[in-house]
Amino acid sequence: MFILSRKILNFGLYLERLLPTQPCTLCGNMSRDGLWCGACDSTLPYLNTPHCPVCALPTPTSEVCGHCLSHPPRFSHTTSVFSYSFPLDKLIQEMKYGEQLALAHAFAKKLAQRIDKTALPDYVVPMPLHSAKLRERGFNQSLLLAATIARDLHLKLLPNACKRVRDTPPQSALPWKERKKNVRNAFSCDMDLTGKRVVLVDDVLTTGASLNALAEAAQKRGASEVTTWVVARTLPHSDNNKHPSWIPGLN
Repeated sequence: MFILSRKILNFGLYLERLLPTQPCTLCGNMSRDGLWCGACDSTLPYLNTPHCPVCALPTPTSEVCGHCLSHPPRFSHTTSVFSYSFPLDKLIQEMKYGEQLALAHAFAKKLAQRIDKTALPDYVVPMPLHSAKLRERGFNQSLLLAATIARDLHLKLLPNACKRVRDTPPQSALPWKERKKNVRNAFSCDMDLTGKRVVLVDDVLTTGASLNALAEAAQKRGASEVTTWVVARTLPHSDNNKHPSWIPGLN
């Protein structure tokens, strides 16, 4: 049995040596594990600690947080892979602003692994960009994420069912308390979603204002349940929380 196990291990190492290598996006060392190497993957801020099932903020025993109990958002559940902190934040910024679009594929694969396959939605809807912002950037990273996940999980992708009808300033450029007002009535959905379970896909959930506004638009078109899938969740006291005080849940 030991000899057989050793032969299997040696064959696995042989196959690994045949895999193509590329420089790790984070450390620069050659990687056979994808865009970043296994060593760097172990340092990424995976969201493995107990958190609220609705908004993904930390809670002691994975119970619904107080804010979601007192002010329930329009979406009922959030699945997130990472917390939005170093070095994951740099990878997301490279995807969005450095046009490193291969990262969207890698993030989507990670997110697909986290998704509960026993409770899949009817439709997958990406966070839409306004047409002016889409022309400027040239791509919608949320659509790239959603398309890969929908294909891998054999789900129906609705890339144009919902639109951003107002060209709002970027949420990241605004104080947290102004973000909800900024996206109020910013979205519309043209498709009849009556009785359908819809999931919204985005890269980062911070205050949740944009996802909440999009969920509201989907519910106005009859969606029976709206959930969210995001690559990363901004957590309290993280390096990326530039606001002087943490505002739990949605604002």
